[in-house]
Amino acid sequence: MLLSEYLPNSALVLKTTLIDQPRFPVIDAHDHLGEAFGGGWDQRPVSELLEVLDTAGVRCLVDLDGGWGEDILYRHLDKFKTAAPERFLIYGGIDWSAWTEQGDRFGEWAAKRLRAQAARGAQGLKVWKPFGLSVRDQHGKLVAVDDERLDPVWETAAELKLPIAIHVADPVAFFWPVDRQNERYEELQVHTDWRFTSPPFPPFESIVVALRRLVKKHPHTTFVAAHVGCYVENLEWVAGFLDECPNLYVDFAARIPELGRQPYSARRFFLKYADRILFGMDLAPNVESYRIYYRFLETDDEYFDYDVQTAPPPQGRWRIYGLYLPDDVLEKVYHLNAEKVLKLD
Repeated sequence: MLLSEYLPNSALVLKTTLIDQPRFPVIDAHDHLGEAFGGGWDQRPVSELLEVLDTAGVRCLVDLDGGWGEDILYRHLDKFKTAAPERFLIYGGIDWSAWTEQGDRFGEWAAKRLRAQAARGAQGLKVWKPFGLSVRDQHGKLVAVDDERLDPVWETAAELKLPIAIHVADPVAFFWPVDRQNERYEELQVHTDWRFTSPPFPPFESIVVALRRLVKKHPHTTFVAAHVGCYVENLEWVAGFLDECPNLYVDFAARIPELGRQPYSARRFFLKYADRILFGMDLAPNVESYRIYYRFLETDDEYFDYDVQTAPPPQGRWRIYGLYLPDDVLEKVYHLNAEKVLKLD
């Protein structure tokens, strides 16, 4: 029998709590509407998407796909923002390919493009993980996350009061050798382009430490470090990051598999930093996945699947435990924190 064929059933007899609607309205501050993430909502009627959001109890959604390019940004603004302006926020991005042409003026150029995107309707800036992993300057040198040539971008975002959703690095195991000791081995066999073993890539720690320096250097800029501060495997480190940088928030998009296998630490983290955590899913909007997230946040259910659509589970062969958060924390995580960051009424 191949490992991929091994799909054991649990013998545990446990309660199952179904959460059809969240305790409070939800703002999904990290999601995608384009084809690249499997949703393909940019090819479907907006009315169908609104029906999914209504069924799932999602009041508002942040679409980060504009970070892939201005053509996508403007197309999504025209499709989603025009159709339901109160339901969608679309973020812009940075065109790293222009660095060769712009040279050392790239930071100023990118800041001007951010102004143009904001004037067109972008309500935030998305920075993708190639930043710190593969983005290079006009000399072919890898650009560090805290490269001072990009200071004009971060300062412009502060001036325009635009939050920055930033994703650097990736799960720690993606930087390990892909061998029998790697807990994400099966996932990395499917997604070979997610392998970032150092060398040739920079070490994981150097990337996240540079992110910490960046956020600290720009205290007037609001950063949302995606995927639990880009280091969900080490909540103590993320806690120190939050303590050091009052301008930092985190989301937990696509990270309930990691949080749910450390439920005691995760619950303490959510209780302590209840004012700094944003809801996000990062799975393309669908009712079933939203309800798993609600179950994780609201119940004390034990040892349940974090993904019921894929076998074996895509991120690792484990199950998760609910955090049973109190109402005051749930309300902040579900929407109050996002309202503050996104400047929503």
